[in-house]
Amino acid sequence: MLITRPIRQIYNYYFSADKNLARKLKPIIGFVPARLNIFRLAFYHKSMNNGDGHNGNNERLEYLGDAILSTIVAEYLFKKYPNKDEGFLTKMRSKIVKRKTLNLIADRMGLDVVLSEYTQGRMSHSMLGNALEALVGAIYIEFGYNKTKHYVIRSVLMKYLDIHALERADDNYKSMLLEWCQKHGKQVGYKVLAKTKLDKRDRFKVAVIVDGEKVSTAEDFNKKSAEQTASKKAVKIFAINTLEPESANG
Repeated sequence: MLITRPIRQIYNYYFSADKNLARKLKPIIGFVPARLNIFRLAFYHKSMNNGDGHNGNNERLEYLGDAILSTIVAEYLFKKYPNKDEGFLTKMRSKIVKRKTLNLIADRMGLDVVLSEYTQGRMSHSMLGNALEALVGAIYIEFGYNKTKHYVIRSVLMKYLDIHALERADDNYKSMLLEWCQKHGKQVGYKVLAKTKLDKRDRFKVAVIVDGEKVSTAEDFNKKSAEQTASKKAVKIFAINTLEPESANG
């Protein structure tokens, strides 16, 4: 007997062992998944694994969702800005798909309500963006590319993101610092000072090195995020002008 998608959705919502997950997901994503096990995996952080088995967490879905999301955003921007050049489109895509923006969108969506149940220890902000990418991967498996594209554009980007504010914002502190150093004939680099474990997760302490001197440091669970935070401190130390609004995305 062929079980149709609507029947599977009804079963998942009322009778499945994961019905509580289905009922939490519906107001957040707007539908009940037919492949509920895939959506559960999207929120299953690797901290829940006793070992490092990649089949038991959301990392593979995150990998898939990252690629799908990047393609969707690229197509969306290409159509939205028909008169803009490649440089503008690339910069805008980077602003949208970077970890800070994805964390913000996921927070506004309320993904923490679900993610907290599938995470051991302290839940970091960066986990939200990872879960959003994994969720996009799950939606792609559920619906295919075209429906996923329409969903992401209408129910994620247009609903939770101010695209025009992003046009004006510039908070890529690594880029600012690099441009300033190049202009003033200085060499800039980054060094991992320490890598520790906290709540079963790697935590990085990173330093900004300018002309061989340590200028600033920062710590984060994500090395790139630590580099950005350390760069932000360096930008302030060198009094580099930035056009970023004071309230832009925290």
